[in-house]
Amino acid sequence: MLEQITSRQNETVKIHAKLLQSAARRREAGQFLCEGARLCRDAAESGIVIDTFYATASAYEKYGAYCQKIASVAKRSYQISDHVAPLLSDTKHPQGVFCVCRLPAQAHSLETLEKDKSYLALEQMQDPSNFGTVLRTAEALGIKGVFLCGPCCDPFGPKALRGSMGAVFRLPLFFCQDGPSAAKQLGEKGFATFASVVDSSAQPVTSADFSGPSVLFIGNEGNGLTENCVTSCDHRITIPMLGRAESLNASAATSILLWEMMRDKGAM
Repeated sequence: MLEQITSRQNETVKIHAKLLQSAARRREAGQFLCEGARLCRDAAESGIVIDTFYATASAYEKYGAYCQKIASVAKRSYQISDHVAPLLSDTKHPQGVFCVCRLPAQAHSLETLEKDKSYLALEQMQDPSNFGTVLRTAEALGIKGVFLCGPCCDPFGPKALRGSMGAVFRLPLFFCQDGPSAAKQLGEKGFATFASVVDSSAQPVTSADFSGPSVLFIGNEGNGLTENCVTSCDHRITIPMLGRAESLNASAATSILLWEMMRDKGAM
């Protein structure tokens, strides 16, 4: 029988609940908090180290197979009362399934890049929901890794985790000081770099040549790529638009660009 936690004043729960507050707390603890039966199971199946697993009695009944998988790899497991669950939740209607996970090692370097594959680079992307959706799309379309250039949002924050639907557990993430230096280093490694811009004078993405090793750069939701990043890339590409809209949401634009990128490589 699992050890039960019935008090909202439980110190272990209170400490883990603080992981929802900020990226700084997560970095300091070396942990992040994952919520939801499917997402927690994805973490377990993706090799993420799970330090602590929490679930309510009703969650064990409803998501039994998920909970068993998570508990089988967790270092500690607890059954929590229904009134304790909201402390660990970032949603209005929690499923009652949570796990405290170890932050994966951020040791990916340019030396580990697969020279014949496609990658995505995000410069200063701040919206966690957009960010998560972009990671989910990138994994679905076969992108081999994502560069985070400059101050991007935390990939292990609750909204980014939910948006990624587990992609953050499986996609290699490369942390870079800024976009221009990343573009320069990637170019030196033999990758063609493509800057996404909202500019009718740029090359339409439908005619861009992605057949070789390629990296697509996407910018901040409000301001796009910095000018220095654009000029550091080999190519400027844009999405031709026939309607009156001047631009697209960052995640929608990324989906279109990545589709074209991977279609050109015969992946679609």
